[in-house]
Amino acid sequence: MRTRQLVAQLRADLGMAAPLPPPPEVTRIPAPPSRIFPVKSASDRAGAAMSAFAKDAAQHTTALVGIGCVGTRYATDVVLQFQAELAVAHAAVAAELPEDWAESRGMLPLRSRVGDHREYLLRPDLGRRLDAASLALLRSRAKRDIDVQPILADGLSAVATMGAGVALLEAFSDACRARGWSVGTPMCARFARVWLEDEIGQEVNARVAVILLGERPGLGTGDGLSAYLVHGPQIGRTDGDRNMMSNIHARGVPPQQAGARLAVLVGAMLDQGRSGVDLDLSGLTRELGDAASGGYRAPQERVRLVDMSSQPAARTMNRETPR
Repeated sequence: MRTRQLVAQLRADLGMAAPLPPPPEVTRIPAPPSRIFPVKSASDRAGAAMSAFAKDAAQHTTALVGIGCVGTRYATDVVLQFQAELAVAHAAVAAELPEDWAESRGMLPLRSRVGDHREYLLRPDLGRRLDAASLALLRSRAKRDIDVQPILADGLSAVATMGAGVALLEAFSDACRARGWSVGTPMCARFARVWLEDEIGQEVNARVAVILLGERPGLGTGDGLSAYLVHGPQIGRTDGDRNMMSNIHARGVPPQQAGARLAVLVGAMLDQGRSGVDLDLSGLTRELGDAASGGYRAPQERVRLVDMSSQPAARTMNRETPR
């Protein structure tokens, strides 16, 4: 065909008569580095095994800085450490608070509108309101017209709630009573989100509502509690109306100390008649320490869950015997 002849001539004129262009030159890829930079234990973080930058940065964070590598891969102990910490977080999120747990400890058992644990993870909105049965129970049995309403809840770590939850609730309630405030009925909510405190506080007409719940686990921390406080609780409050304290656990802020600090926050709310971003904490440095300022706070100590220093040296494995 005339068209084919014209196209072939055009390709020849353009130097593209060959069906495929010549392959480009392939640059030789260098081999991975053979040096090994191990960091086997927490004490090694301050040792000479780390670079100067990593050594300085590790003093200001619990993040894995200067973790070492073998060629292009992480060292074995680093991988095992990460997997162990991730397993702790997964176990905390997957745990559920037993149905009879609250009532067996003398607390008013409440529940959000969530049907099961899977729905709780997928529908945060349902965890912010009480179901009909819990709402009726709250209206019939809970104290009303109080200063402070503490609420214990599972949140994203029922492990934390069943661990230090009761101790935190009692420490906080005792600190509030010591200041002369009326404290509401002890209660515990299943499948609860933070904003559930708004409806509960509104129903009992509390001046301040405080929900103490298991916080979203981090790597290696599945037992941490958080406290969220709001003045004048009512449905429709936003996160900007709240104050919070996190990392309440044995390696962070102990429950007894956290209960006292939360009472200080409640006192500031009652005195100023507000909470959230408008709350002024500048005069509470003596009671709250670094939490009352916006300055630098030292990170909590990172606890390694896997220690390879006591493990025997790796042995060469024999080839598997054919079956």
